Amino acid sequence: MEHTTRRPGEPLPVSASELVARANSRVSTLSLDEARELVDDPGHLFVDIRDPREWEAHGTIPGAFRAPRGMLEFWVDPESPYYKSALDDGRTLILYCGSAWRSALSTASLHEMGRTDVVHLEGGFSAWQKAGLPTEDYS
Repeated sequence: MEHTTRRPGEPLPVSASELVARANSRVSTLSLDEARELVDDPGHLFVDIRDPREWEAHGTIPGAFRAPRGMLEFWVDPESPYYKSALDDGRTLILYCGSAWRSALSTASLHEMGRTDVVHLEGGFSAWQKAGLPTEDYS
């Protein structure tokens, strides 16, 4: 890999927003209306990939599995020592974060791993809350 010198604050060749846009062009996004219909659907699992401090401060979507973004790929990989079978039980995973940026990147990452049964929530938890949809306190 060629190393180039970049000055602090200088734009990157590919911005974070470009990465999110690329991810969104490759993955499926559920609208709030579509997602609301799936909260109690046994074939779907909402996965909250926000930071634990966000869960504590704002709550979660009822019944969501909490998987911090930094561990997600390890938790879905059966060959990882951190594997969580709850994320690999045949249900479609609906990832969400605060604003649908991390979830877009995470959905694309899981697709690259071969998990095409993963979508993400348009607008994330902030849009869910703003729409007045149900939440539960973190416990």
